Amino acid sequence: MTLATPPEAPPVLYALVPCAGTGERSGAAGPKQYAMLGERSLVAHTLAALAQVARLARVLVVVSAGDTQYPAHLDEDTMVATCGGAARAQTVRNGLDELLARGARPHDWVLVHDAARCLVRPAWIDALIDACLDDPVGGLLALPVADTLKSEHEGRVEATIDRRAKWQAQTPQMFRVGMLREALDAQARAGANVTDEASAIEALGHAPKLVACSMENFKITWPADFDLAARLLRTRT
Repeated sequence: MTLATPPEAPPVLYALVPCAGTGERSGAAGPKQYAMLGERSLVAHTLAALAQVARLARVLVVVSAGDTQYPAHLDEDTMVATCGGAARAQTVRNGLDELLARGARPHDWVLVHDAARCLVRPAWIDALIDACLDDPVGGLLALPVADTLKSEHEGRVEATIDRRAKWQAQTPQMFRVGMLREALDAQARAGANVTDEASAIEALGHAPKLVACSMENFKITWPADFDLAARLLRTRT
C-alpha cells in the first residue's frame, strides 16, 4: 500500500516505532517489547495510544528481519517493516527509507517513539504536535530534572552536577523525515553512538524544542519497571 499524497498537500504526520531491540536489562524472557503488561504486551499498549492520535496518518513498526513474534502482538492492519538494524539509530534510519518508499516525502513529519515507553498518553502526543507543527526544527517530549545529579568515578561520587536547565529526554521525538535522515546519516559517518533522534539533529547545528511531559512517560528498562507500570495502569482515570 502506498502513502502517496499530492505535491501541494501539507505535511503529513507519521509515527515510527523502532521495535528491533532485545531489552537485555529488563530481565524479560525475550525481547521486552513483547513482554506482557496486564493483558497486552508493551508494544501493544504503545500502539493503542498512537492509534488514538487522529493527526497521525499511519504508524510504522520496524522489527528485525528474523522476528517471528510480532504477528501475535500487532493488529493485522499494522504497517510493519522487517528492516531493523543492530542499533536503534540504524533501525530508525531504515524505517525512514521504508516510509519514503511507501510515499512519504522529505518535508513530512515523523514522530519516533520507543516501543517500551508504553504509558504514553494521546494527549501528550497531541501536545508535542501542537508545539512543533509550525516549528522549523521539531522537538521532543522531555522532563525537567528535579533530582540532584552526581557524576561517578569507580563507584564513588566524582562531582555534583548543576541540575538547572537539565532535561531528561523522552519520546516521541518529532522531526522532518528528510532532516532526520540526513542527521542520522551524518552521525553514522562520524561513527557516533546515537541514542536518540534529537542528538543527531543537534549535531547538524539545530536546537530541538523541549516540550514538557510527565514522569509517567518513562521507558521500561529494568525488571522493577514492570511492577511500577502495572500500578500506574491500574490507577489511571
